[in-house]
Amino acid sequence: MVQHKSPTLLAIWISLISNLILTAAKIGIGLVFHSQVLLADGIHNAGDVIASFAALSSSMVSKKPADEDHPYGHGKAEVVASGIVAVILALAALLMVYKSIEALFMPAVEASFIALAAALLSLLWKQGLYVYCIRLGKQHKSKSLIATAYDHLADVYASIAAVIGIGAALLGDRFDLPFAAYGDPAAGIIVSYFVMKLAYQMGREAVGILMEKNASPEMIARLEHIVRAHPDVKRIDRIRARELGHYLMVDVRVSLPHQLTIQEGHDASRQIKTAIQQEVEDVAEVLVHLNPWHAEDTQPQSRTEPGNS
Repeated sequence: MVQHKSPTLLAIWISLISNLILTAAKIGIGLVFHSQVLLADGIHNAGDVIASFAALSSSMVSKKPADEDHPYGHGKAEVVASGIVAVILALAALLMVYKSIEALFMPAVEASFIALAAALLSLLWKQGLYVYCIRLGKQHKSKSLIATAYDHLADVYASIAAVIGIGAALLGDRFDLPFAAYGDPAAGIIVSYFVMKLAYQMGREAVGILMEKNASPEMIARLEHIVRAHPDVKRIDRIRARELGHYLMVDVRVSLPHQLTIQEGHDASRQIKTAIQQEVEDVAEVLVHLNPWHAEDTQPQSRTEPGNS
């Protein structure tokens, strides 16, 4: 267990420290050199600090084993953290839009090469963090670390906009182009769209898991194929699967020949459970309910219906 969670916790700690440094640098340089897009990006990074704290705490909680109060484990802690990150991203996008539009109605300020250098550094730093976190997050099935990775990706978009905007403003100052001088705040508006889009996608996934949304059709089909491979299964009455953070819970109702003994039915149930857990590594628990099947019972039953009790 320690080997599983240590790399993800290290990645979240690195993200947290990076966000603290970048927040201080961007807000400080943005204030000194009056760069709206850099200042807005710095405020966005301040939200990232909160998001990193949420990811860190949820990652530790989600790895706790099941207990009396939480018999299904603590996996949804990571989903909650993912939802928090989505809200923070959405609020940051709205703030960036507001500050950028406000700057468009103010006199253009002289662009700074120091602000451009800060934006470039942030772009390279955040791109590296995104690649690092998304690989580890997918490898360890960590929702909170994947959410942190997408948060870094939103910062990459923001930094690209900052580089383009500040660069355009510098060109405007150099060649006396009035409209180019407003490239900084205009870029802030553009990047807000990408940040909001990421927030929507993450929030939608988090809500789906918290609302017990069924697993993907591809996963259900895969589980169905595994169950049908058992020689005693005559019909699948119902099959469901739900995510709890980094693992799946599966419920299956199958019809077996009615003449089987309780022991034979029990053995078949365990074999189905073992087959699913061996072939789908994300599955933590499988509940198999058995129904009697008679030869004259030939009408197939949809797996989306309640099934027999």
